[in-house]
Amino acid sequence: MTERTVLISGAGVAGPTLAYWLARAGFRPTVVERAAGLRSSGSPVDVRGPAARVADRMGITAKLREASTDATSLKFVDDAGRRTGRVPMSVLGSGTDIELPRTDLAAILHEAARDDAEIVFHDSITSLQQDGGGVDVTFERGAPRRFDLVIGADGLHSAVRRLAFGPETAFVEHMGVYIATLPLTEPPADRTELVMYNSPGRAVAVHPSRGHGIAAFMFRGDAVPGFDYRDTALHKRMLAEAYEGAGWRVPELLERVREADDLYFDAVSRVRMDSWHAGRIVLAGDAASSVSLFGDGSTLAMAGAYTLATELERTPDDAASAFRRYEETHRKLVEPKQRNVSTAAALLIPATRRGLAARNLGTRLVPLVSAARRLVPARAA
Repeated sequence: MTERTVLISGAGVAGPTLAYWLARAGFRPTVVERAAGLRSSGSPVDVRGPAARVADRMGITAKLREASTDATSLKFVDDAGRRTGRVPMSVLGSGTDIELPRTDLAAILHEAARDDAEIVFHDSITSLQQDGGGVDVTFERGAPRRFDLVIGADGLHSAVRRLAFGPETAFVEHMGVYIATLPLTEPPADRTELVMYNSPGRAVAVHPSRGHGIAAFMFRGDAVPGFDYRDTALHKRMLAEAYEGAGWRVPELLERVREADDLYFDAVSRVRMDSWHAGRIVLAGDAASSVSLFGDGSTLAMAGAYTLATELERTPDDAASAFRRYEETHRKLVEPKQRNVSTAAALLIPATRRGLAARNLGTRLVPLVSAARRLVPARAA
Protein backbone atom coordinates (compact mmCIF):
# COMPACT_ATOMS: atom_id res chain seq x y z
CA MET A 1 0.00 0.00 0.00
CA THR A 2 1.31 3.44 -0.95
CA GLU A 3 2.04 5.68 2.01
CA ARG A 4 -0.34 8.63 2.00
CA THR A 5 1.17 12.10 2.19
CA VAL A 6 -0.31 14.88 4.32
CA LEU A 7 0.75 18.53 4.37
CA ILE A 8 0.08 20.31 7.67
CA SER A 9 0.30 24.11 7.70
CA GLY A 10 1.35 25.41 11.12
CA ALA A 11 3.86 24.17 13.72
CA GLY A 12 2.16 25.56 16.82
CA VAL A 13 0.14 23.12 18.92
CA ALA A 14 -2.30 21.36 16.59
CA GLY A 15 0.28 20.89 13.81
CA PRO A 16 2.92 18.78 15.60
CA THR A 17 0.20 16.87 17.49
CA LEU A 18 -1.32 15.92 14.15
CA ALA A 19 2.08 14.99 12.71
CA TYR A 20 2.82 12.70 15.66
CA TRP A 21 -0.46 10.78 15.43
CA LEU A 22 -0.72 10.70 11.63
CA ALA A 23 2.76 9.15 11.39
CA ARG A 24 1.57 6.40 13.72
CA ALA A 25 -1.56 5.97 11.61
CA GLY A 26 0.50 5.13 8.51
CA PHE A 27 0.62 8.57 6.88
CA ARG A 28 3.71 10.54 5.85
CA PRO A 29 3.30 14.05 7.34
CA THR A 30 5.04 17.25 6.29
CA VAL A 31 4.68 20.35 8.47
CA VAL A 32 5.29 23.80 6.97
CA GLU A 33 5.66 26.83 9.24
CA ARG A 34 5.90 30.49 8.23
CA ALA A 35 8.18 31.41 11.15
CA ALA A 36 11.91 30.82 10.83
CA GLY A 37 11.93 28.56 13.90
CA LEU A 38 10.22 27.85 17.17
CA ARG A 39 9.16 31.03 18.94
CA SER A 40 11.24 32.22 21.88
CA SER A 41 8.37 33.65 23.96
CA GLY A 42 4.84 32.69 24.78
CA SER A 43 2.06 33.15 27.28
CA PRO A 44 1.03 30.42 29.72
CA VAL A 45 -1.62 28.00 28.47
CA ASP A 46 -3.41 25.03 29.98
CA VAL A 47 -3.27 21.37 29.03
CA ARG A 48 -6.37 19.91 30.61
CA GLY A 49 -9.09 17.29 30.22
CA PRO A 50 -8.94 15.62 26.79
CA ALA A 51 -5.58 17.23 25.98
CA ALA A 52 -4.07 15.82 29.19
CA ARG A 53 -5.18 12.37 28.06
CA VAL A 54 -3.59 12.92 24.63
CA ALA A 55 -0.35 14.01 26.31
CA ASP A 56 -0.38 10.82 28.41
CA ARG A 57 -0.75 8.70 25.28
CA MET A 58 2.18 10.57 23.70
CA GLY A 59 4.34 9.97 26.78
CA ILE A 60 5.09 13.68 27.27
CA THR A 61 3.26 14.40 30.54
CA ALA A 62 6.44 14.35 32.63
CA LYS A 63 8.07 16.90 30.32
CA LEU A 64 5.00 19.13 30.47
CA ARG A 65 5.09 19.05 34.26
CA GLU A 66 8.80 19.90 34.29
CA ALA A 67 8.00 23.01 32.22
CA SER A 68 4.92 24.00 34.24
CA THR A 69 4.56 27.36 35.94
CA ASP A 70 4.48 27.84 39.70
CA ALA A 71 1.39 30.05 39.89
CA THR A 72 -0.85 29.04 42.80
CA SER A 73 -3.07 32.10 43.21
CA LEU A 74 -4.71 34.92 41.27
CA LYS A 75 -4.78 38.34 42.95
CA PHE A 76 -6.89 41.31 41.85
CA VAL A 77 -5.59 44.80 42.67
CA ASP A 78 -6.82 48.41 42.42
CA ASP A 79 -5.13 51.59 41.14
CA ALA A 80 -2.84 51.73 44.16
CA GLY A 81 -1.94 48.04 44.01
CA ARG A 82 -4.14 47.12 46.99
CA ARG A 83 -5.68 43.67 46.87
CA THR A 84 -9.40 43.59 46.04
CA GLY A 85 -9.76 39.81 45.73
CA ARG A 86 -7.87 36.56 45.51
CA VAL A 87 -8.61 33.13 44.05
CA PRO A 88 -6.45 30.07 44.81
CA MET A 89 -5.60 28.10 41.69
CA SER A 90 -6.25 24.84 43.53
CA VAL A 91 -10.01 25.34 43.25
CA LEU A 92 -9.94 26.01 39.51
CA GLY A 93 -9.16 22.64 37.99
CA SER A 94 -8.34 18.99 38.43
CA GLY A 95 -5.03 17.53 39.47
CA THR A 96 -4.31 16.56 35.85
CA ASP A 97 -4.34 20.17 34.58
CA ILE A 98 -0.93 21.56 33.60
CA GLU A 99 -0.14 25.23 32.99
CA LEU A 100 3.03 25.99 31.03
CA PRO A 101 4.32 28.60 28.57
CA ARG A 102 2.91 28.02 25.11
CA THR A 103 6.42 28.08 23.68
CA ASP A 104 7.42 25.16 25.90
CA LEU A 105 4.31 23.22 24.93
CA ALA A 106 5.03 23.76 21.22
CA ALA A 107 8.69 22.75 21.69
CA ILE A 108 7.77 19.54 23.52
CA LEU A 109 5.24 18.63 20.82
CA HIS A 110 7.78 19.43 18.10
CA GLU A 111 10.35 17.18 19.77
CA ALA A 112 7.80 14.35 19.92
CA ALA A 113 6.94 14.65 16.22
CA ARG A 114 10.21 15.60 14.52
CA ASP A 115 11.63 12.09 14.05
CA ASP A 116 8.56 10.92 12.14
CA ALA A 117 7.67 14.06 10.15
CA GLU A 118 9.33 16.40 7.69
CA ILE A 119 9.24 19.87 9.26
CA VAL A 120 9.94 22.91 7.06
CA PHE A 121 10.39 26.33 8.68
CA HIS A 122 10.38 29.77 7.04
CA ASP A 123 7.95 28.90 4.27
CA SER A 124 4.21 29.13 3.65
CA ILE A 125 1.51 27.98 1.25
CA THR A 126 0.56 30.37 -1.57
CA SER A 127 -1.92 28.29 -3.60
CA LEU A 128 -3.94 25.07 -3.41
CA GLN A 129 -5.41 23.24 -6.40
CA GLN A 130 -7.16 19.96 -5.66
CA ASP A 131 -8.64 17.19 -7.78
CA GLY A 132 -9.91 13.69 -7.12
CA GLY A 133 -6.44 12.32 -6.52
CA GLY A 134 -4.68 14.96 -4.43
CA VAL A 135 -3.76 18.59 -3.86
CA ASP A 136 -1.17 20.56 -5.81
CA VAL A 137 0.53 23.05 -3.49
CA THR A 138 2.79 26.00 -4.26
CA PHE A 139 4.95 27.64 -1.63
CA GLU A 140 6.43 31.04 -1.05
CA ARG A 141 9.98 29.64 -1.12
CA GLY A 142 9.98 25.90 -1.76
CA ALA A 143 9.28 24.03 -4.99
CA PRO A 144 5.67 23.00 -5.79
CA ARG A 145 4.59 19.62 -4.43
CA ARG A 146 1.58 17.32 -4.48
CA PHE A 147 -0.02 15.79 -1.38
CA ASP A 148 -2.89 13.39 -0.80
CA LEU A 149 -4.37 15.65 1.91
CA VAL A 150 -3.81 19.18 3.28
CA ILE A 151 -4.60 20.26 6.85
CA GLY A 152 -4.74 23.91 7.87
CA ALA A 153 -3.55 24.18 11.47
CA ASP A 154 -2.27 27.71 10.93
CA GLY A 155 -4.28 29.66 13.47
CA LEU A 156 -6.87 32.40 13.54
CA HIS A 157 -5.49 34.07 10.39
CA SER A 158 -5.20 30.80 8.48
CA ALA A 159 -3.82 30.95 4.94
CA VAL A 160 -5.26 27.50 4.18
CA ARG A 161 -8.74 28.66 5.20
CA ARG A 162 -8.43 31.76 3.02
CA LEU A 163 -7.21 29.80 -0.01
CA ALA A 164 -9.65 26.89 0.27
CA PHE A 165 -12.77 28.45 1.82
CA GLY A 166 -12.76 32.21 1.26
CA PRO A 167 -11.77 35.51 2.87
CA GLU A 168 -11.24 35.82 6.61
CA THR A 169 -14.09 38.32 6.93
CA ALA A 170 -16.59 35.58 6.05
CA PHE A 171 -15.70 33.48 9.10
CA VAL A 172 -13.99 35.60 11.79
CA GLU A 173 -16.20 37.53 14.22
CA HIS A 174 -14.75 40.34 16.35
CA MET A 175 -15.76 39.83 19.98
CA GLY A 176 -15.31 43.42 21.15
CA VAL A 177 -11.97 42.89 22.91
CA TYR A 178 -8.30 43.35 22.00
CA ILE A 179 -5.37 41.58 23.60
CA ALA A 180 -1.63 42.17 23.76
CA THR A 181 1.15 40.24 25.49
CA LEU A 182 4.69 41.30 26.25
CA PRO A 183 7.55 39.28 27.80
CA LEU A 184 9.18 40.99 30.78
CA THR A 185 12.92 40.94 31.31
CA GLU A 186 13.10 40.53 35.09
CA PRO A 187 12.05 37.65 37.31
CA PRO A 188 8.70 38.13 39.04
CA ALA A 189 8.56 39.33 42.64
CA ASP A 190 6.45 36.29 43.49
CA ARG A 191 6.62 33.22 41.22
CA THR A 192 3.42 31.84 42.73
CA GLU A 193 1.10 34.79 42.14
CA LEU A 194 -0.71 36.03 39.03
CA VAL A 195 -1.73 39.69 39.52
CA MET A 196 -4.55 41.42 37.64
CA TYR A 197 -5.54 45.09 37.57
CA ASN A 198 -8.89 46.31 36.24
CA SER A 199 -10.58 49.58 35.47
CA PRO A 200 -13.87 49.66 33.55
CA GLY A 201 -13.42 48.16 30.12
CA ARG A 202 -9.74 47.31 30.49
CA ALA A 203 -7.43 44.94 32.36
CA VAL A 204 -3.73 44.26 32.76
CA ALA A 205 -2.37 40.97 34.12
CA VAL A 206 1.20 40.05 35.06
CA HIS A 207 1.84 36.33 35.09
CA PRO A 208 5.01 34.92 36.70
CA SER A 209 5.37 32.34 33.91
CA ARG A 210 8.80 30.65 34.23
CA GLY A 211 11.77 32.77 35.23
CA HIS A 212 10.51 35.99 33.63
CA GLY A 213 7.04 37.42 33.75
CA ILE A 214 4.50 38.01 30.99
CA ALA A 215 2.35 41.15 30.84
CA ALA A 216 -1.07 40.92 29.19
CA PHE A 217 -3.27 43.86 28.19
CA MET A 218 -6.99 43.23 27.56
CA PHE A 219 -9.40 46.02 26.66
CA ARG A 220 -12.81 46.47 25.12
CA GLY A 221 -13.05 48.13 21.71
CA ASP A 222 -15.05 48.14 18.51
CA ALA A 223 -13.70 46.56 15.35
CA VAL A 224 -11.13 48.80 13.64
CA PRO A 225 -11.72 49.07 9.87
CA GLY A 226 -8.79 47.54 8.02
CA PHE A 227 -7.21 46.25 11.24
CA ASP A 228 -3.91 44.49 10.53
CA TYR A 229 -2.67 42.09 13.21
CA ARG A 230 0.89 42.57 11.85
CA ASP A 231 0.96 46.40 12.16
CA THR A 232 2.97 46.89 15.36
CA ALA A 233 2.95 50.70 15.15
CA LEU A 234 -0.87 50.67 15.08
CA HIS A 235 -0.96 48.26 18.01
CA LYS A 236 1.25 50.48 20.15
CA ARG A 237 -0.96 53.51 19.39
CA MET A 238 -4.11 51.56 20.29
CA LEU A 239 -2.63 50.46 23.61
CA ALA A 240 -1.49 53.97 24.51
CA GLU A 241 -4.96 55.37 23.78
CA ALA A 242 -6.84 52.57 25.54
CA TYR A 243 -4.81 52.80 28.77
CA GLU A 244 -4.42 56.56 29.07
CA GLY A 245 -4.79 57.53 32.74
CA ALA A 246 -4.69 53.94 34.04
CA GLY A 247 -3.18 53.25 37.47
CA TRP A 248 -1.11 50.51 39.13
CA ARG A 249 1.96 49.56 37.03
CA VAL A 250 0.31 50.42 33.72
CA PRO A 251 2.38 53.57 32.87
CA GLU A 252 5.60 51.62 33.41
CA LEU A 253 4.36 48.69 31.32
CA LEU A 254 3.24 51.01 28.52
CA GLU A 255 6.75 52.44 28.40
CA ARG A 256 8.01 48.91 27.83
CA VAL A 257 5.43 48.47 25.08
CA ARG A 258 6.78 51.56 23.29
CA GLU A 259 10.29 50.06 23.30
CA ALA A 260 9.27 46.45 22.58
CA ASP A 261 10.15 44.46 19.48
CA ASP A 262 8.36 41.30 20.70
CA LEU A 263 4.80 42.57 21.16
CA TYR A 264 1.90 40.28 20.34
CA PHE A 265 -1.41 42.01 19.58
CA ASP A 266 -4.69 40.83 18.09
CA ALA A 267 -8.44 41.06 18.38
CA VAL A 268 -10.26 38.45 20.42
CA SER A 269 -12.22 36.65 17.74
CA ARG A 270 -14.52 33.71 17.17
CA VAL A 271 -14.30 31.57 14.04
CA ARG A 272 -17.57 30.05 12.87
CA MET A 273 -17.88 27.86 9.79
CA ASP A 274 -20.63 25.60 8.46
CA SER A 275 -18.01 23.02 7.49
CA TRP A 276 -14.34 22.57 8.33
CA HIS A 277 -13.51 20.53 5.24
CA ALA A 278 -13.66 20.91 1.47
CA GLY A 279 -12.64 17.91 -0.61
CA ARG A 280 -9.15 16.86 0.45
CA ILE A 281 -8.54 19.93 2.61
CA VAL A 282 -9.54 20.21 6.29
CA LEU A 283 -8.99 22.72 9.10
CA ALA A 284 -7.91 22.11 12.71
CA GLY A 285 -7.29 24.18 15.83
CA ASP A 286 -8.02 27.90 15.75
CA ALA A 287 -8.17 27.86 11.94
CA ALA A 288 -11.43 25.89 12.19
CA SER A 289 -12.97 27.08 15.42
CA SER A 290 -11.12 29.73 17.37
CA VAL A 291 -12.91 30.08 20.70
CA SER A 292 -11.13 33.27 21.72
CA LEU A 293 -7.69 34.22 22.89
CA PHE A 294 -8.62 33.78 26.55
CA GLY A 295 -7.73 30.13 26.79
CA ASP A 296 -8.70 26.54 26.09
CA GLY A 297 -7.28 26.96 22.59
CA SER A 298 -4.32 24.67 23.22
CA THR A 299 -6.46 22.04 24.93
CA LEU A 300 -8.96 22.07 22.06
CA ALA A 301 -6.16 22.04 19.46
CA MET A 302 -4.55 18.91 20.92
CA ALA A 303 -7.89 17.15 21.41
CA GLY A 304 -9.07 18.00 17.89
CA ALA A 305 -5.79 16.93 16.30
CA TYR A 306 -5.99 13.55 18.02
CA THR A 307 -9.60 13.06 16.92
CA LEU A 308 -8.80 13.99 13.31
CA ALA A 309 -5.83 11.62 13.15
CA THR A 310 -7.86 8.82 14.75
CA GLU A 311 -10.67 9.18 12.22
CA LEU A 312 -8.23 9.23 9.29
CA GLU A 313 -6.67 6.04 10.63
CA ARG A 314 -10.13 4.41 10.71
CA THR A 315 -10.86 5.13 7.04
CA PRO A 316 -7.61 6.12 5.29
CA ASP A 317 -9.21 5.54 1.89
CA ASP A 318 -12.24 7.70 2.69
CA ALA A 319 -11.01 11.06 3.96
CA ALA A 320 -14.39 12.73 3.45
CA SER A 321 -16.06 10.36 5.93
CA ALA A 322 -13.16 10.78 8.38
CA PHE A 323 -13.48 14.57 8.16
CA ARG A 324 -17.23 14.40 8.83
CA ARG A 325 -16.77 12.19 11.90
CA TYR A 326 -14.00 14.45 13.20
CA GLU A 327 -16.25 17.50 12.89
CA GLU A 328 -19.21 15.81 14.53
CA THR A 329 -17.10 14.74 17.51
CA HIS A 330 -14.97 17.85 17.99
CA ARG A 331 -17.78 20.38 17.62
CA LYS A 332 -19.27 18.95 20.83
CA LEU A 333 -16.19 20.25 22.68
CA VAL A 334 -15.87 23.54 20.79
CA GLU A 335 -19.42 24.88 20.70
CA PRO A 336 -19.99 25.25 24.49
CA LYS A 337 -16.71 27.17 24.72
CA GLN A 338 -17.72 29.49 21.90
CA ARG A 339 -21.04 30.22 23.58
CA ASN A 340 -19.24 31.26 26.78
CA VAL A 341 -16.90 33.86 25.26
CA SER A 342 -19.04 36.84 26.30
CA THR A 343 -19.42 35.50 29.84
CA ALA A 344 -15.65 35.12 30.20
CA ALA A 345 -15.12 38.67 28.92
CA ALA A 346 -17.65 40.03 31.42
CA LEU A 347 -15.80 38.37 34.29
CA LEU A 348 -12.31 39.35 33.22
CA ILE A 349 -12.99 42.80 31.79
CA PRO A 350 -16.11 44.28 33.45
CA ALA A 351 -17.39 47.16 31.34
CA THR A 352 -18.62 49.32 34.26
CA ARG A 353 -17.58 50.19 37.82
CA ARG A 354 -20.65 48.38 39.10
CA GLY A 355 -19.70 45.26 37.18
CA LEU A 356 -16.14 45.52 38.47
CA ALA A 357 -17.34 45.79 42.08
CA ALA A 358 -19.63 42.80 41.62
CA ARG A 359 -16.79 40.74 40.14
CA ASN A 360 -14.46 41.64 43.01
CA LEU A 361 -17.13 40.69 45.52
CA GLY A 362 -17.57 37.40 43.69
CA THR A 363 -13.91 36.53 44.21
CA ARG A 364 -14.60 36.52 47.92
CA LEU A 365 -17.81 34.53 47.65
CA VAL A 366 -17.62 32.16 44.69
CA PRO A 367 -14.40 31.19 42.80
CA LEU A 368 -14.28 32.24 39.14
CA VAL A 369 -14.04 28.62 38.13
CA SER A 370 -14.58 29.00 34.40
CA ALA A 371 -12.39 32.03 33.78
CA ALA A 372 -9.58 32.70 36.22
CA ARG A 373 -6.99 30.42 34.61
CA ARG A 374 -7.63 31.98 31.22
CA LEU A 375 -6.31 35.40 32.11
CA VAL A 376 -3.24 35.37 29.92
CA PRO A 377 -4.15 34.23 26.40
CA ALA A 378 -2.37 31.82 24.12
CA ARG A 379 -1.16 32.74 20.72
CA ALA A 380 -3.13 31.04 17.94
CA ALA A 381 -2.53 27.26 17.67
